[in-house]
Amino acid sequence: MNLEKVVFGFFILSAATLNFGFVMGDIADARVHNVYELFLAVFVNLIAMILKFGDRTQLGAVHLATSLVAVLQLVAATTVWVWATHVSGSGLDAEATSSMVSLSAGALLANIVSVVLLTVETLSFRRR
Repeated sequence: MNLEKVVFGFFILSAATLNFGFVMGDIADARVHNVYELFLAVFVNLIAMILKFGDRTQLGAVHLATSLVAVLQLVAATTVWVWATHVSGSGLDAEATSSMVSLSAGALLANIVSVVLLTVETLSFRRR
């Protein structure tokens, strides 16, 4: 068993599941979208992105691209939350919550692509 592949797979799947957990629920109801889960999703996605820098293959480049998209989307969602709660006078209303969850859903799509790539790569691996 390759420990590097286990750690890589762990962070890829953790990033997707944390993001999925944050996105689930009514899109405009801030009570069902835990901000700590969003921050944890950002953190784990950043770790997954860093782990993808070592792969110099074409598939590794696509893995890195999916991570970059996910991190950018999650940082944008976090920015919406910070703006709504600390800058805007309206607070975390339905409009801000919808924007935050929609951006996170885009990151979820990028994470799903990454999981599919990991699965395809694993299935195509041949022992030598």
